[in-house]
Amino acid sequence: QLLSAAATYVAASVGWTATNLLRQDLTEHTLSLDMSFHNARTSGEMIERIDGDITSLSNFLSVFTVRVVGGILLVVGILVALWLEDPLTGGALTAFAVLELVVLSFTRRAGVPASNLEREANAQLFGFIEERLQGLDDLRGNGAGAYTMHRFGRVMRTAYRDTRRAWMLRSVVWLSSYGLFVVGLAVTVGTSIYLVQRGAITVGAAYMVFQYLLMLHEPIEQITQQLQELQKAAAGMTRVGELFATRSALPPGGAARLPAGALGVRFEDVRFHYLDVDDSQLTLKGVSFDLAPGKRLGLLGRTGSGKTTLTRLLFRLYDPTHGRVLLSGVDARHADLHHLRERIGLVTQDVQLFRGTLRDNLTFFDPTVDDAHVIEVVHEMGLGAWLERQEDGLDTVIDSGGRNLSAGEAQLIAFARVFLKDPGLVVLDEPSSRLDPASERRLQAAMDRLLEGRTAIVIAHRLETVERVDEILVLDGGTVAESGSRERLAADPGSRYARLRRAALSLDLNLASGDRSADADILEDLA
Repeated sequence: QLLSAAATYVAASVGWTATNLLRQDLTEHTLSLDMSFHNARTSGEMIERIDGDITSLSNFLSVFTVRVVGGILLVVGILVALWLEDPLTGGALTAFAVLELVVLSFTRRAGVPASNLEREANAQLFGFIEERLQGLDDLRGNGAGAYTMHRFGRVMRTAYRDTRRAWMLRSVVWLSSYGLFVVGLAVTVGTSIYLVQRGAITVGAAYMVFQYLLMLHEPIEQITQQLQELQKAAAGMTRVGELFATRSALPPGGAARLPAGALGVRFEDVRFHYLDVDDSQLTLKGVSFDLAPGKRLGLLGRTGSGKTTLTRLLFRLYDPTHGRVLLSGVDARHADLHHLRERIGLVTQDVQLFRGTLRDNLTFFDPTVDDAHVIEVVHEMGLGAWLERQEDGLDTVIDSGGRNLSAGEAQLIAFARVFLKDPGLVVLDEPSSRLDPASERRLQAAMDRLLEGRTAIVIAHRLETVERVDEILVLDGGTVAESGSRERLAADPGSRYARLRRAALSLDLNLASGDRSADADILEDLA
């Protein structure tokens, strides 16, 4: 018993260590895949694929070897003892054991395809739950609880159906083994009764054969149970292998490194479409512009004009379908991908904050960043007074999504995070669009400090946001409708930018006077 316990402990330790390393490798591989892969899958589905599929392996690895090897040794020991005691009985039970093992070998994969479907159904279930929890406020606010539960019931029924089918097919192994045992037991009892009546064997000998058959079935039953677990593990291994075999649509980057300091940005006849559309539906259509190091570019355009897509090409989340994206003369496709993303900072409307300390959220969990430097940056970004009010300082716990922060505080933390990164290019995706005027003024001051000495691309939906930029680029339907220096375009009454400024001023006057008759036309111009 002590030996069995020790072997089980060692096997469990090895199994969990191996699967934890596998989780780490699989997570790293998944994070390296391109955005088209992640856009097609929910976060909940990926969690189930990385953790759920591998957990089925850990349960298998922790006990399979010990129990199967132990069962086989016990079967061999019983058969050897039978051969030494009575060769005829030993031969008969050896044939029975071989027949059982042959049947098990043929049925051991009966449930693997169904187990694959079961794992997929579970992944879809977790994905559904994750999506609904993420949108909880909207679901409650729009009274969509009943509809959500109806959909949840459908997803649950699918998961139940696939789980039940997988369980039944995995049970084929056990049913086959148990069926053979019942047949063997019936044959043994019938033969023993016949031989006892003829005086060929004694009742004691018949009982011994019956008892040996029961002893032989116990380790075979143990092996059968592990073969059922093997089918679950095989499904998990298949899905893990498929995920590892998935390759990023982005070719590997080169080894080129970007120069220090502010980065120049150049787009040369860039065309782009997403993988799920054809070539006729280009998102960017021949976009070209040149932004000198240290300059600020204001990016204007209607929703869907390609502004966000353009910035995604800078980070090499996608590659252009045609043309080149150059950063200080280095083609983004030839740059070291990790280094390239280290040199670009991003602040969006929706700040991603993690459950952890303020320090962790500012440094992205990098323990090498000095606290004194972090505090200095926090003060630089205008959060010094707020930090001093926190009893725990940098150890203040931030809720997931920053629920215990105001929108302005979350945005300033995002600015400080980018400042600590010290990038050569900063991309701002309308970070002030959800703030009140007081918070926006604080943010504008922080923005000036952040962008000092750096190249910047500012995606703007409001003209106030681009008052501090040097260049203007207006996108319309994926093409460059207008570009040039902000001052020159503002002075040209025929430019689109000047018309937008006049429309914005007219809108402000209408709102101030309470006259909304022309709002629709003006807002259309602003779009």
